[in-house]
Amino acid sequence: MKSLVSRTLLLGLLFLAVASSLLVSFLGVSSVDPWIALGTDMEAGLPVGGWLLLLIAALAAGIAWWTELANRSSVTETKRVLEALVLNEDKVMTVNEMRHIPAELKPSLMRVNRLLKSQRTSLSRISNERAENQEKLIQEQLVMERQRLARELHDSVSQQLFAASMLLSSMTEGQEAPPLLLQTEKMVQQAQLEMRALLLHLRPAALHNKSLRQGLFELLTELKEKVYFTIEYKLEDVPLPKGAEDHLFRIAQETLSNTLRHSKATEVHVLFVERNGLAILRVQDNGVGFGSDQAKSTSYGLKHIEERAVEIGAVSKIVSVPSEGTIVEVKVPIERRESDDSSAARG
Repeated sequence: MKSLVSRTLLLGLLFLAVASSLLVSFLGVSSVDPWIALGTDMEAGLPVGGWLLLLIAALAAGIAWWTELANRSSVTETKRVLEALVLNEDKVMTVNEMRHIPAELKPSLMRVNRLLKSQRTSLSRISNERAENQEKLIQEQLVMERQRLARELHDSVSQQLFAASMLLSSMTEGQEAPPLLLQTEKMVQQAQLEMRALLLHLRPAALHNKSLRQGLFELLTELKEKVYFTIEYKLEDVPLPKGAEDHLFRIAQETLSNTLRHSKATEVHVLFVERNGLAILRVQDNGVGFGSDQAKSTSYGLKHIEERAVEIGAVSKIVSVPSEGTIVEVKVPIERRESDDSSAARG
């Protein structure tokens, strides 16, 4: 309100000065009669000079009020645009939405808008990278902790179970042992299988710059030396992406671990070959198997195997017959490059 009054007074004085200058130029200063007439001649109850002053005051007030409204509209629109920029509402930055903003401010607001967009994009990228790095660090720490736990279990509990198994075997060998002692020996052997299955789960899933064939070969060779049943395998070199190899290796680990814990098998056959453009991983045992009713509640890890297969675009199939065994099969399409196909054709 104060700005309106001060603007009205300023404009009134300005218009009065202009009117006085015009009157001086027209009436002159040599004669006072025209000036006296301005104060004495009456028009509707007011002298001419009074009407002139009233007109000047009305014109000053009208122009002051109009400029005040224009300024308020411009300030309101600018405030709304700035608040929208803070709230990341880009739709207000159209020309029609900014029609009440002074033209000289529009380029600056557009630059501010672009700058805020760039800053938000950079902050989002930094936030995503930080989250990814944090997740990677957590995964690395988990792998290290699993490796440490596996080493401690192997060096302590696993060795003690082995020693107990050897001691019981020597006690039951060459003579008819008591049933309780034989049962204890079986329990210790089962505990050894459980421990080996746990250690197999704790092993890192990554192949560490090895091919899937090499990783499976080392895994199965190690298992053959530690388990009481027969393990046979056929492994081929199959070209697969690193991610697919890691997932297949983890599927093989989980399947073999579950076989050790639950199947009570005497034979396990592992196959990894390429057939008709597909990489096929198959693990088959002759264990106790399970029925369709048991599949929903079993801890066989079926759900994890299916989820891992889906992640690499593979098809998984699990077939189990009670008292006959279980087959876990995963088929992954092999995507060959055109250069590989052309070189094979030339060969």
